[in-house]
Amino acid sequence: MEKNFQQVWDNCLQIFKDNVTFQAFKTWFEPIKPIKLENNVLTIQVPSQFFYEWLEEHYIMLLKKTIKKLLGDNGRLEYSIIMENGSSSKSPATINFPASNQNNTKNQPVSMPIDLNAGAIRNPFIIPGLKKVKVESQLNANSSFENFIEGDSNRLARSAGYAVADKPGGTAFNPLLIYGGVGLGKTHLAHAIGLEIKERHPNKTVLYVSAEKFTNQFTDSVRNNNHNDFMHFYQMIDVLIIDDITFFAGKDKTQYVFFHIFNHLHQNGKQLILTSDKAPVEMQGMEPRLLSRFKWGLAADLQVPELETRIAILKKKLYLAGVDDMPFDIIEYLAYSITSNIRELEGALTSLLAQSTLNKKNISLELAKAMIDKFVKNTAREVSIDYIQKVVCDYFNMPMELLKSKTRKREVVQARQISMYFAKSLTKSSLATIGAHCGGKDHATVLHACRTVNNLIDTDKRFKSYITELEKKIAVSN
Repeated sequence: MEKNFQQVWDNCLQIFKDNVTFQAFKTWFEPIKPIKLENNVLTIQVPSQFFYEWLEEHYIMLLKKTIKKLLGDNGRLEYSIIMENGSSSKSPATINFPASNQNNTKNQPVSMPIDLNAGAIRNPFIIPGLKKVKVESQLNANSSFENFIEGDSNRLARSAGYAVADKPGGTAFNPLLIYGGVGLGKTHLAHAIGLEIKERHPNKTVLYVSAEKFTNQFTDSVRNNNHNDFMHFYQMIDVLIIDDITFFAGKDKTQYVFFHIFNHLHQNGKQLILTSDKAPVEMQGMEPRLLSRFKWGLAADLQVPELETRIAILKKKLYLAGVDDMPFDIIEYLAYSITSNIRELEGALTSLLAQSTLNKKNISLELAKAMIDKFVKNTAREVSIDYIQKVVCDYFNMPMELLKSKTRKREVVQARQISMYFAKSLTKSSLATIGAHCGGKDHATVLHACRTVNNLIDTDKRFKSYITELEKKIAVSN
């Protein structure tokens, strides 16, 4: 009686599972589908020509021994390959090879082993016709660790980046996925890791590429019929940095080819570094098997930098620009005014320096305020708690540290309550967040402060004038 092909293949899978790593099993054996079993010939379907070549090169002996064990000496295996162009009008290519009789080469298929050192592979980063085989890293030399300011908002990602740079492919952080909002330094950190790896491991091939460029190169390779060269090129890389991985969303063929490149690199101990504006759990339009691989290593987020980090970033940029006489109150004003985007913060400083140079004006707080008004979008901006506190402290000639301290002096308590009042009315922050900014107070304290301020506005003319003047100062800043 003819054996059931599904049962035979299930038995094969049990043997494979005992002889290869879990990762290899999930990647190279689970996707295979059995089709039929006739006359001791088991036909299996594989996703691509590349998939078939990989099995033949790396697992041919395991396949042969397994088929021989389950089907006997006359057992054979037949591949049915889904064509890479995805066309359903053509019949799948079928290739036969004997599972036993290893000396019989007559019926063996023509194999196309992957030669990662082959100089004939086309480099998608060079112009066709140029005889240049060296892979340029595409890294920005200015985006180094030295220029990446560390703070609470990025310490985990930065530390992981250093670990990867020290031992690429040899840590648990593979892949290293850096994610966060726009303008928080993801690309800078990715470049910094790549540059550090090149410094410490000069023999390693490091490549930075945006997901958009990768997609365009893949499209060109399909159009020009050199798809294999494209894949082989990327399989040569020791450290692959893909920027803005969510660009792959909805692009099934690009995800498919990247999936196999990812597997090849990861299984061979190569390092992958990815950036994204979203955490893996929030990515839409991505293949589940890709998302699962993104979670193999470390996903480290970059958060909005705190005030101290923003000030340090501005000081570093001024140092690199050769400016050492910028008044601190101007630096502080910029750091308070632009809170959520490092790129915009640095752009505002560049714009201020340009305004001063081109118009031959001294850099002043007035010039900074005028520039910020033009630089930031015309839509209403939400003022920050930090800036409210600064305006209040300046108005009462009080250091910020005193406002956030535990002291119960009447003038400090009043300034603190006014800060809470404006924070509640002018920001979307929760009561708990406002309290945390004001020396670790709880939400009940914030509510009490707001009620107190409202009562004083109604009963104390002098206090009301304070509030009116402060409203104008904060409004001007906004």
